[in-house]
Amino acid sequence: MNETIARLLESPAQLLERLVMSTIDIAKVQAQVAEHADDIVTFLREICAIPSMDSQIGPVGERVQAEMTKLGFDEVWFDSMGNTVGRIGNGPRVLVYDSHIDTVGIGDPDEWRWDPFQGKVEDGIFYARGACDEKGSTPGMVYGLAIAQRLGLLEGWTAYYFGNMEEWCDGIAPHAFVEHEGIRPDFVVIGEPTKMLTYRGHKGRVEMKVVAKGKSAHAASNHLGDNAIYKLLPVIDGVSKLEPELGDHSFLGHGKITVTDMSVETPSINAVPNQCTVYIDRRVTFGEEVEAVIEQVRQLIPAENRTKGDVTVEMLFYDDPSYTGFVFPVEKYFPAWALEENHPLVQAGQAARTLTGLPDAAPGKWNFSTNGIYWAGKAGIPSIGFGPGDEVTAHTVLDSVSLDEVVKATEFYAVLPALIGK
Repeated sequence: MNETIARLLESPAQLLERLVMSTIDIAKVQAQVAEHADDIVTFLREICAIPSMDSQIGPVGERVQAEMTKLGFDEVWFDSMGNTVGRIGNGPRVLVYDSHIDTVGIGDPDEWRWDPFQGKVEDGIFYARGACDEKGSTPGMVYGLAIAQRLGLLEGWTAYYFGNMEEWCDGIAPHAFVEHEGIRPDFVVIGEPTKMLTYRGHKGRVEMKVVAKGKSAHAASNHLGDNAIYKLLPVIDGVSKLEPELGDHSFLGHGKITVTDMSVETPSINAVPNQCTVYIDRRVTFGEEVEAVIEQVRQLIPAENRTKGDVTVEMLFYDDPSYTGFVFPVEKYFPAWALEENHPLVQAGQAARTLTGLPDAAPGKWNFSTNGIYWAGKAGIPSIGFGPGDEVTAHTVLDSVSLDEVVKATEFYAVLPALIGK
């Protein structure tokens, strides 16, 4: 059997056995990680202390770059969009470690029982905005790549740490990284929280708006107007009942649909609204095409309004400038994606977990969306996820991560490059 084919067919256990015998001294990796454990934790606390809401990642990017420079990365820079990039190694194969370093806002400050940026540590858990989503993976990725280079585990690789803005618009940062910056990796590791499991996909998403046009009138003479809000009531009701009809997939799960926001144009609160817009988040699974997904919502519009054209549905479009002024226009369609469980990159992730002493567990998937919608969904670049933390704390006042996991994840990021089959 051809050696390359044989390697592709190896189980994670077989792959692990072969590579442990040949290239990886895990004791040295773990000793290096242990030596840097305090630095890794301090680094995390310092980047969480730097607010990076609304994709304003300049200051936190500078802090990350300082750490990469200290650790001997070959180059560090900001790309055109303002994402922070570090390169280490100069081999023919290209690996990207993707971790978004922006966060959502803090919401109502009164809901926090501690400073959301300084955070607190309790029972080994660090609570702070962005600790889970997703600054928790940055220290392990940065230190992991530096340790891998030091121990010869990056042989044949050019590796990048890519600290980007993802809350801004899923996938837009890697999309620009590939198509504008011209860096296309062979493999990607996404650091969104995975509970220290290897993740291999998630559902996609389509963002839509339904706009109803009406006619203003004084509320005291409402019979002279045409209330735009009322025209959308059948659509809202239809969305609330549509989910059982959506697609399903054995791994990715069932489609989802939710009305997430509403805006109204009206001369005053004493007037009939002349326009109403509802926004819809539609999570798509395999087999659900974007045109059909939009048509499902269009069919919820009463026939009379579809004919008249006073109620319309369309996919959202994103062309807001980043904090550097860079614009990369994209439609807000984010494809579902999943690697097969026997894919060499998934197997390498499983082998890395075993080698570093993590308990056996099947690969999983995210419930929410990540930059994988571009890397794997649009660009077809093999991608997996691995990170400390549990996504259920993301965007909440309990945003948190285990510090032991943050340190342990560093071992995974250090050994993984040497485990990815050639």
